Amino acid sequence: MSQIELGYGRESLSLDFDERRFRVLAAPESPFEHPLSDAEIGAAFDAPIESPPLDEIIEQGDSVLIVVSDATRESGSAQVVNLLVRRLIELGVAPFDINIIFATGIHRAVTAEERRELLTPFIAQRIKTLTHDAYDTEQLISLGETENGTPVEVNRALKEHTRVILTGAINFHYFAGFTGGRKSICPGLASAETVAATHKLALDFESGGRRAGVGAGLLEGNALHEECERVAALIAPSFLINTIVDERGRVRAVYAGDWRAAHRRACADYAAAYSIKIAAQREVVIASCGGAPHDINLIQAHKALDMAAHACTEGGTIILVAECADGLGRADFLKWFEAEDSRALERRLHESYQVNGQTAWSLLVKAERFRVHLVSRLDDEAVRRMRMIPARTIEEAMTNNKAEGYIMPHGASLLPVI
Repeated sequence: MSQIELGYGRESLSLDFDERRFRVLAAPESPFEHPLSDAEIGAAFDAPIESPPLDEIIEQGDSVLIVVSDATRESGSAQVVNLLVRRLIELGVAPFDINIIFATGIHRAVTAEERRELLTPFIAQRIKTLTHDAYDTEQLISLGETENGTPVEVNRALKEHTRVILTGAINFHYFAGFTGGRKSICPGLASAETVAATHKLALDFESGGRRAGVGAGLLEGNALHEECERVAALIAPSFLINTIVDERGRVRAVYAGDWRAAHRRACADYAAAYSIKIAAQREVVIASCGGAPHDINLIQAHKALDMAAHACTEGGTIILVAECADGLGRADFLKWFEAEDSRALERRLHESYQVNGQTAWSLLVKAERFRVHLVSRLDDEAVRRMRMIPARTIEEAMTNNKAEGYIMPHGASLLPVI
């Protein structure tokens, strides 16, 4: 027997397993050799991808808005933003002309403790931070429509600064293809209406199900990704810094430069490093989100469930390990599971679309395709309403199951490919 630790919130759960039955799916040997030093990150700032360096972009008198991911993302922002702020000051930008805004999208606001963790106490005390609220019309301005007719409403701070710099991390995303890049603006700093209009493109209401070209690791032909890029293009960010981080949140690679080109290269490198070939799907998949912040709530934890589905046979068993310390992620999330089945929920979304309804639909589809056990702190009755089976331990979920399977210690970060 072997033992493995699976992330569960800020702690872990131990699992004893038989190596003859289970294969651990972990990223192949990474090309990202070590956590980057401040000097190495600074060097990436000085050798940008398809962009002039910062010292040719930033001028004295500029006002700079730095866009930072919220607490649902591990991005190495504490190190990156600290270095970026210092660089901007070196280039002549006054500290009072630098603002940081959290790209929360339709998520909850960042707490004071999270702000210190995301930025370091030093930066959090010295640089003004802004909170985005996708439902607050006073914060929003209209930029018209995209060529496809999507209404573009974004946080007015994006137009109140002379320079906008995006930061964030690259990971797979179950319908946007990848995180990072344009997502810092849409959905990150967009209105709830704009978020809904772009994310609705992930579904094909004529044929049913997910639209062709939409899925983890897909950018070309991904209608949702392409529309979010059109929204971001109306802002024309001055610079982008995207990272690839390890399981401890340490920066392993930095992609700085043009907001489109640097993001594309980061996505290509991430896909090459974190896609893993499997000979066949198996009947059991045990998937941990990797702990906090990836399992902060069920809406975030669903991303690991989506990846686990790539490795599981139809009708098989998926055991999702996700603490969900913040609960479901939305107080009204359970309402979507009043639908009789996923087809009925899809019809409801066609009539009255909401982003979290699509997440509920995606989860419900998997609960219909697989036997999903959820090891979490969520209320048992709530888990059952979502068509999953509640469990408090992995062993409880594994009772009497002798099939072969896979173990995914960092479920959301790895794409199994047959």
